[in-house]
Amino acid sequence: MHKRIEQLERFGLTLQIIKTALAGSLSWFVATNLLHAEYPYFAAIAAILTVQVTVADSVDKATQRIIGIIGGVLLSMLIGHWFEVNAISIFIVILLGMGISKALRMNPQIISQVAISSLLVLAFGHFNQGYAFDRITETIIGSAIAVIINAVIVPQNAIPDVETCIANLGNTAAKTLVSLTVLLDYTATHRKTGRCEVNALRKEYQKCQDTLKLAEQSLKYNFFLTNKRTRLSRLAVTIRKLDHIIVQIRGIRRGLDDLQHSKLTWLEQEFTQQLTSAMVATSACIVLYAKVSVKATDTSLFQLWDAIESARKEQAKCLEALQTIPTPEMLRDVGSILTDLSRIVAETERQSKKAVPQPVK
Repeated sequence: MHKRIEQLERFGLTLQIIKTALAGSLSWFVATNLLHAEYPYFAAIAAILTVQVTVADSVDKATQRIIGIIGGVLLSMLIGHWFEVNAISIFIVILLGMGISKALRMNPQIISQVAISSLLVLAFGHFNQGYAFDRITETIIGSAIAVIINAVIVPQNAIPDVETCIANLGNTAAKTLVSLTVLLDYTATHRKTGRCEVNALRKEYQKCQDTLKLAEQSLKYNFFLTNKRTRLSRLAVTIRKLDHIIVQIRGIRRGLDDLQHSKLTWLEQEFTQQLTSAMVATSACIVLYAKVSVKATDTSLFQLWDAIESARKEQAKCLEALQTIPTPEMLRDVGSILTDLSRIVAETERQSKKAVPQPVK
């Protein structure tokens, strides 16, 4: 199924376009046979405009359209009792419809829908007493069919996108932590601050958050994907933990920057090499944590355990060498860096103590 969809997309026939065409034609067919309407265009229009990327968006669009047409119908029926169809009555019905909707702080799409439906009902309602209520029924039918089609036919599942973002975020966080080791190179001509790397990491996290929101939106109102909600909630926990890790990385950058700008003295080369080893070992935990969170296997879990043990050992060696720190101020900064590294490992260690269920297929 997915291969055929990809082949059709090469010719511009995306899944959403196919759903839209199907919803429009089916709405026309149902409205014609149910209401015996000669031209049930409101049903087709409602279906076309209601099909969105996610079911939740379709429900929201359907609600807006139904509210808009009901408001427009009521307004046009009221105006129709007092005015004939002419330029003045059209001006009044559009002005009042959009003005009242705006005053009630309705969605902009509802405001325009009120104006369109009130105009059409005012123009054609005089020739057919049941025209107004038929248009409401057609809109409800078209909207309902669009929502059902969007939910039943290959419903969007954004969970794989979330998993990909988590893997990318884990890799980016690990690379950022490793890149901060250059701040320990006091012989460099052009000293770096690490701000660019940390800012790029924050952007990657925001991208992950946006993908998660889209995934949550895709599962909302979609009863055919309820079995995936548990999986998504676990991935959301992983993203929150990665956010905690990012906070620690930002703290490490600030601590290294303070050390770099310290005018008292520099760290001994032996200690900087050991601290670099501890940071590199900790970065490996981040990558494997993200990997295990996305898909846990016996191999990946053992790799995470080994990485955590290695990182703990490297951090312990740094603690043993603290007596080489020359001043209390530098000891304070180094202590904060080691504390942040320990917290990063602690976040990943919780994941290693339990096997994560396999993703729902």
